Amino acid sequence: MEVETQPIVVWCVSSTGGVQKSNLVFEKLEKRLGSLRGRKFYGVLEGSPENGIYRACVAKNQGDNFPDLESWIIPDGKYLKAKISDWDKCLSCIGETFSEMAQLWCTDASRPYIEFYRSQRELILFLPIYD
Repeated sequence: MEVETQPIVVWCVSSTGGVQKSNLVFEKLEKRLGSLRGRKFYGVLEGSPENGIYRACVAKNQGDNFPDLESWIIPDGKYLKAKISDWDKCLSCIGETFSEMAQLWCTDASRPYIEFYRSQRELILFLPIYD
């Protein structure tokens, strides 16, 4: 399904090791936040899965103050959207689903791939596509 997204202002922890270090950057982010309740989490990849920049992100809430975290904006635009249920039982499904989506559309390499962790069981993927 095609969707238009709005920019999302986030706090994040970055790694240049691609998706292989995603669990480490999420651990660092979660430790810094304290409570995770009511938070919206995103994984964002710029570049290749092997050595691109991967950011573990959390949407900023009013009153947040984390000066040791990077402030960033997830770009808006047109994306192809897909849902993965029980994603934590099949982490390889994330890359596979992005690859399948990329075969269907012309991907906009100027914007990142986005993972929205809607819940412990549901993951929404956003593949950047051209208008």
